Amino acid sequence: MSTAIKIENLSKRYKLGLTHAGSVRELVNRTASRLMGRSSKPSALSAEDPSRVDSDGMFWALRDIDLEIPTGEAIGIIGRNGAGKSTLLKVLSRITQPTAGRIELRGRVASLLEVGTGFHPELTGRENVYLNGTILGMTRTGIRKRFNEIVQFAGIEKFIDTPVKRYSSGMTVRLGFAVAAHLEPEILIVDEVLAVGDIEFQQRCLGKMDEVASSGRTVLFVSHNMATVRQLTERSVVLKQGSIAFLGPTEEAIDVYTANNRDVANDSGRRQMDGMGERVRLESIRFQKNDTFFEVDEPLIIDVVSRSLEYSGDARISLTMYRGDGAPVGSCFSRESVSLQANNTTKINLQLNDLRLAPGSYYFAISIGTGNHQTGFVDFDCVTDVLHFEVVRPVLDSGVVAIWHNSWGAIHLPTPIVTSRKSLESYQ
Repeated sequence: MSTAIKIENLSKRYKLGLTHAGSVRELVNRTASRLMGRSSKPSALSAEDPSRVDSDGMFWALRDIDLEIPTGEAIGIIGRNGAGKSTLLKVLSRITQPTAGRIELRGRVASLLEVGTGFHPELTGRENVYLNGTILGMTRTGIRKRFNEIVQFAGIEKFIDTPVKRYSSGMTVRLGFAVAAHLEPEILIVDEVLAVGDIEFQQRCLGKMDEVASSGRTVLFVSHNMATVRQLTERSVVLKQGSIAFLGPTEEAIDVYTANNRDVANDSGRRQMDGMGERVRLESIRFQKNDTFFEVDEPLIIDVVSRSLEYSGDARISLTMYRGDGAPVGSCFSRESVSLQANNTTKINLQLNDLRLAPGSYYFAISIGTGNHQTGFVDFDCVTDVLHFEVVRPVLDSGVVAIWHNSWGAIHLPTPIVTSRKSLESYQ
């Protein structure tokens, strides 16, 4: 079997602080924050993975990647946020250059890594189709033959002659995927951007990727949704801290990924009151469920073990939840207090119901102390960056994964009820 992608000793490093610059907008925001005297949040990766940071402040996003992918295979790439997935795809797509190593790509590469990749906002949809086709090495005649099929697949016939800057994110993704999949690339690289599409479009995309792979072309697919990875791929790569932790059957890869997440979730996190928690100490924080993937609306059950060193009395647990990007989602305090005895260990069970969390990555900061949200809370001990978990999109009866746009937020609010409706004769 021929090889579509061959990677040897691939490494990529960045100057710390620009590790995940991501976009010009983010760079401008950070620069403005510095000018206004506000310090930007340090990279979580530098704290979590010190082994990836050199003495000169260089961060290794990828290190010593060796990978060979046969022609015609759909392969999944999975891993935690910051594992190096997006960096690997950007290097393969020639968006960024590797620091070291060698890559062989046999055939044209089409990539869809983020909304609007490769599109010129001032050009119309029609003009962007021809522009992208030309970049892929297609002739104008070849593009013209596929043009109607592309527009129909994207479902934007009425807007094809409108500048792309006026498209919604969903329209942009639909056109971007249609172009990437229909202009006959030998290698198709797709990131999680399909989550922006609607259910019917997702179904067509998965069918199209199956069609691309079965026609002898190669698909690389990155996703945090294991149901989709299972549906599309037979083999997967697990990335961990910039290196390959596993390469093999997708089911086994998902087991490895889940085990890695479980290790992170059950880690003690970073203690914020070292030396101050002499009275009560948090000894262990774990999910009761032996997994770190939770379905939408599934309750979270947490076991907390605390040790009372010099304190007898009542205490409460407080939790603050953060989204994977560090944005706080909300806080809560245990309603019931827990009676603690000096020189004693206590196991506390916490259950969070009706969270209505949107699909995505989350983690906690957990404290034990006295007081409440009304009178104030005095911490005995606090552990941050603990209990990392994923909320996954549900799979509908049709087999399609339900969507959730990142712009919709971290909470799925209740469905509003229309309490009244009346026709107005005139409105001033």
